[in-house]
Amino acid sequence: MAQKRRPEETVVLITGASSGIGKACAEHLARRGYQVFGTSRRAPFPPIPPLPGQPIILQMDVTRDESVQQAVDFIVRETGRLDVAVNNAGFGIAGAVEDTSIEEAKSQMETNFFGVLRVCRAVLPVMREQREGLIVNISSLGGVISLPFQALYSASKFAVEGLTEALRLEVRPFGIRVTLIEPGDMHTGFTDQRVRVAAWGVASAYAPFAERVLQIVETDERHGGAPETVAVLLERILRSPNPLPRYRVGPAFQRLAAVLKGFLPDRLFEWALAKYYRIP
Repeated sequence: MAQKRRPEETVVLITGASSGIGKACAEHLARRGYQVFGTSRRAPFPPIPPLPGQPIILQMDVTRDESVQQAVDFIVRETGRLDVAVNNAGFGIAGAVEDTSIEEAKSQMETNFFGVLRVCRAVLPVMREQREGLIVNISSLGGVISLPFQALYSASKFAVEGLTEALRLEVRPFGIRVTLIEPGDMHTGFTDQRVRVAAWGVASAYAPFAERVLQIVETDERHGGAPETVAVLLERILRSPNPLPRYRVGPAFQRLAAVLKGFLPDRLFEWALAKYYRIP
């Protein structure tokens, strides 16, 4: 099994490794001796040889089949194997459901959901042939609790959750393990890179509520946890012989909220969420 291999013998692919959680994970594992291939849409191909203890950064656009396959093929040619795939690439859009165009919604799903699916489909034949492998899908606590004015982001993460639960069972006979990481708010560039829908603004009937909610969301993110906490958790998962279906990391009150959702009556939980985000 991949977890029994020494770090220097373990080949890891991490998508979206140019910033935030992906960058923290790639750099942490590389320092720990793993053979890490991070990806970025803007990286050169073939990649520039890295400094010792740094990840190799490959070009990959998770919205394009050929780009994903090219990167996976490169890794297998260079190393002869692929032990771990971490699906981290993603972004967030903000806006009311009514204000979100179909094109904007498709763009969100294309990266956050179909990007995960593309990478899984590309790495699974390699892992099946090896009869071992690990796929870690980076979801979000927003994939457990749907967030107002981030409905499409939450929808994309809910979809990743559903995909992962089924995939775990499908690939178990081949020795492949699959798990989820559900981060809460993290202090990364994700906040500044969030895309507001084109209809956002004073012309929207939702403007007063949306602005207030997003201010709360962004304040929580800027005071969130360090992405390195996800990197440490990821290494622990890599070393586990039997990873759990999901792992939660981030502020304690957010992790508690995800637990309470499963126990509180729906109306009570919804009331608490509305109070927190100051929605009348």
